[in-house]
Amino acid sequence: VPGKPSDYSDDMLNNLLTLADVMATGYHAAATAEVKEGDTVVVMGDGAVGLCGVIASKLRGAKRIIAMSRHEDRQKLAKEFGATDIVAERGDDAVKKVLEMTNGGADAVLECVGNELAVETAVKVGRPGAVIGRVGIPQTPTMNTNDLFWRNTGLRGGIAAVTTHDNAILLDAVLNGKINPGKVFTETFDLDHIEDAYEAMDQRTAIKSL
Repeated sequence: VPGKPSDYSDDMLNNLLTLADVMATGYHAAATAEVKEGDTVVVMGDGAVGLCGVIASKLRGAKRIIAMSRHEDRQKLAKEFGATDIVAERGDDAVKKVLEMTNGGADAVLECVGNELAVETAVKVGRPGAVIGRVGIPQTPTMNTNDLFWRNTGLRGGIAAVTTHDNAILLDAVLNGKINPGKVFTETFDLDHIEDAYEAMDQRTAIKSL
């Protein structure tokens, strides 16, 4: 980052901080899912990474971005970040709704949760030939990949290549005011109250604690 901390507002510093973690991870999901101009994208997960996945999908030119979210504050931020649609349903109901909305499934799916239901849903909401970008930390030891085979679905992802994405795209986008991912920080704590910071995220009273 050019200059020194005092050159920037608190809001800009918050934006820059996300590049060390959630914004780069959300972008990694979009990049591994091969999101491109004109795509329809489904984003699984409405935490900070999922919301940054919405930003990344828009940055990469997606024309329709469906955010899966059941929380009003996160739905609002997803829309602000570029989501065109919100789906609050889960499981089979979510799959049915997305397939109806997209006439057969999305071009790309960003899996930003990591649990089995999210991965299963991600496979089902993509059209045949879709690619899933998976960045949710796996919460179960095994996963049945047979459904991927029958739909020619690609599954890629893992730990974010943070410095690669930052150097190429994200830092420039933040400094030019094109994206404002720092808005995912909705509560601030000092280090003496770090346990409260984690508790706030666990209880969904904060999207991301600063």
